[in-house]
Amino acid sequence: MTSSELVFMPLGGVGEIGMNMALYGIGPEGDKRWLIVDFGVAFANEAHPGADLIFADIRFLEQERDRIDGIVITHGHEDHFGALFALWPRLEIPIYTSGFLADLIEAKAEAEPGSLEIPVNQVEQGSRVQLGPFNVEFVPVSHSIPEANALAIRTEHGLVLHTGDWKLDATPGVGKGTDIARMNELGEEGVLALVCDSTNALSEGSSISEKEVEEELTKLIAKAPHRVAVSTFASNVSRVQAIARAARANDRQCVVVGRALWRFIEVAQEQGYLNDVPEFISDDDYGYLPRDKVVAILTGSQGEKRAALARVAAKEHPTVQLSKGDQVIFSSKAIPGNERAINEVINNLAAQDVEIITEKDAPIHVSGHPKRGDLRKLYEWIQPKIAVPVHGEEMHLRAHAQLARKMGVREVLHVRNGWMARLAGGTVKSWDEYFGGRLYKDGSLVGTFEEMGIQERRKLSYVGHISVAITVSRKGEILGHPQMALAGIPERDANDQLFVEIVEAGIFGALKGMPAKKRKDVEVLREAVRRSVRSEVNQKWAKKPVVAVMINLV
Repeated sequence: MTSSELVFMPLGGVGEIGMNMALYGIGPEGDKRWLIVDFGVAFANEAHPGADLIFADIRFLEQERDRIDGIVITHGHEDHFGALFALWPRLEIPIYTSGFLADLIEAKAEAEPGSLEIPVNQVEQGSRVQLGPFNVEFVPVSHSIPEANALAIRTEHGLVLHTGDWKLDATPGVGKGTDIARMNELGEEGVLALVCDSTNALSEGSSISEKEVEEELTKLIAKAPHRVAVSTFASNVSRVQAIARAARANDRQCVVVGRALWRFIEVAQEQGYLNDVPEFISDDDYGYLPRDKVVAILTGSQGEKRAALARVAAKEHPTVQLSKGDQVIFSSKAIPGNERAINEVINNLAAQDVEIITEKDAPIHVSGHPKRGDLRKLYEWIQPKIAVPVHGEEMHLRAHAQLARKMGVREVLHVRNGWMARLAGGTVKSWDEYFGGRLYKDGSLVGTFEEMGIQERRKLSYVGHISVAITVSRKGEILGHPQMALAGIPERDANDQLFVEIVEAGIFGALKGMPAKKRKDVEVLREAVRRSVRSEVNQKWAKKPVVAVMINLV
């Protein structure tokens, strides 16, 4: 019989930012028990036309469903829990997480009509839960959301520390900071493997604290002559608290703009946070406040088109407007890939003569992830035998791996989404036997890239679409005039010829070259016309459109 082994297999969040999901497995090959850590989502972009969200492919989990002992969520960011609403019904496996995220999941379900109610088991920070062969301890860590946890996963093969997202902050503002004493105790206990956040592995030094951000916001608001609008992530409750306190210190009212912000504020207050702040005011009252007595908190720091800040910048928000001399503070950092959308918002604000302040101008943001200085401290405390860099793109993972080796870790494993790594029970290694993939949410449907037709849509966005309908008798005679519909095609070519005429030439070119006997074969006729139309258009445009030919045989 094959001996038991301990394996780690990420399905998302490795080689990319977001969509975090990982598996731990214990047992012999083909007969393992599994633990799922995080169930995250990524957001679609222009490369995925029509898609809304991207998930890790869970078809492997569906096959192993009866062998999975639980889903543990480290914290309440969408890239760690956002896939639950779409994919959890396929598994219906018990979920374990902190009280803050449990309430957030409930609030999100209530806010979205038709959402499934997902049962969640609440686990206190610092306590343990036994899930099959996995004993999981929730170790408090600082992050940009309350009640983030690292997971100390104890198994028959040893202890694995899965950090989730974390940072070091002596004054985190809201919630518990990273439990440094517990980290040292885990190091003394002996850590087999450290599976660790790599997001800031390229950045030297250590981060500033949330308290310092609050102090800087207070100074900026004090100098502002008119309205101040501060945009940040809705989930960053510590930052919301800092903004509210900075407003109070300057005798200003704090207006909340955006449903997502209100949801996080309500959940935070239910959990006992945000007590030492002034009352938050609805944006319905924004217009009645003097210009020098208001601080607005808005969502949309990443340029999201439907978020409050983008609508304000485009002068489309129903209750919130800005004027010349008002100030907008981006208390955030651009997530890679969002730069263009953020710049569009900034340009729209600049066109209104609004003053703009970003983290490049002042220390108004602190990351929720560890820089190299913080990583070094963790390695000193933990002293793992194995390091597994996760949560980052290729450059972040390689920088983290290099740092781990310099810190004396003898085994540094290179893994990617869908790869499996053996941590114990045999030779420590990783191999690219691919178990992964991606699923896409498109409206109310979820499927693969091919099933959702995203590849075809992307092609259509580049080259347009031509539909041709031809009626043919059973003798092969063309009846009537072919019908055409062009979408996404230029009106005329460089010589001022209509593309309708060019398409028509392609159709008759194919028909004239075919004897009546061949025209009776519907498939042969369809392919001949399709090829001829594409070729004719390509000669005039240097692009090959998608061509659909319908043959009506009568």
